[in-house]
Amino acid sequence: MSIRSSYASTSGGLDRRTPVYRLFEKSKKLGIWNPADIDFSQDKADFARMSDVEQDWILRQIALFVTGEEAVTLDLLPLIMTVAEEGRLDEEMFLTSFLFEEAKHLDFFTRFLDEAVGDAAGDMARFYTDNYSGIFDQALPQAMQALRTDRSPAAQVRASVTYNMVVEGVLAENGYNSWFKALRNQGNLLPGMQQGLELIRLDESRHIAYGVYFLSRHIVSQPEVWEVVEQTFGELMPLAQGLSADAAERYGNNPPFALDIEASRAFLMGQYEKRLARLQKARNSTLADIHRTTHEIIDADDG
Repeated sequence: MSIRSSYASTSGGLDRRTPVYRLFEKSKKLGIWNPADIDFSQDKADFARMSDVEQDWILRQIALFVTGEEAVTLDLLPLIMTVAEEGRLDEEMFLTSFLFEEAKHLDFFTRFLDEAVGDAAGDMARFYTDNYSGIFDQALPQAMQALRTDRSPAAQVRASVTYNMVVEGVLAENGYNSWFKALRNQGNLLPGMQQGLELIRLDESRHIAYGVYFLSRHIVSQPEVWEVVEQTFGELMPLAQGLSADAAERYGNNPPFALDIEASRAFLMGQYEKRLARLQKARNSTLADIHRTTHEIIDADDG
């Protein structure tokens, strides 16, 4: 016996004016790029000419990103199941592109390792510290997998703060900032990597915009979940800051590519404060306000 009695597509149709549907439209337009089309031949030559410490820094960045992309690809499905169960068709449609894009990012970084680095990568587990493990091996899968049995607003908020705000909105954004500074400090170093990172950044901007919307609608409808927002940030930000400390410990006072590790720490905290401030606005907003603000973010986003 069927448990479904109606379909949105034939009982009113899709509302293409919603913020999340607009994000889906942008994904269809801007998210269809193929890592296989990126040429890594110059990257291979550039990497081979780097010093040992420069290669180590590049490999550390890749190690943190590639396993991060693998983790978020594996852990997204429970959120898709949650919004599907709630009948949020526009969100489910967007999240199908979200999952595709995370898998594509994983493909990009593994292709770079295969085509530009090869055997020089060695055992990359050497880069995974306790701070990294605390987020990607523990907090992220625990928060996301919890949605399989607990789809309460509190569980959804914890999952989204962990995934969209800390992993994507703080750590990944800080990683892109460091990558671009390193590569641009040296001219057009690793052009294939630069091309892919810019495309990934645009994909991730849509993911973060969705996370802000998702959390904001929960904060508006269930104000008590604000405690979960603060608690989750409070638990995870020390680990995120610890990752910056790990870099400082590894490279000391003479980091490669003339990088400023203290500036990177400041950027990381700035991203955290930016995400938190955006969510705080939802506490004094209506759902209509949230929709309007999300449309403004989409309009302003260069992606």
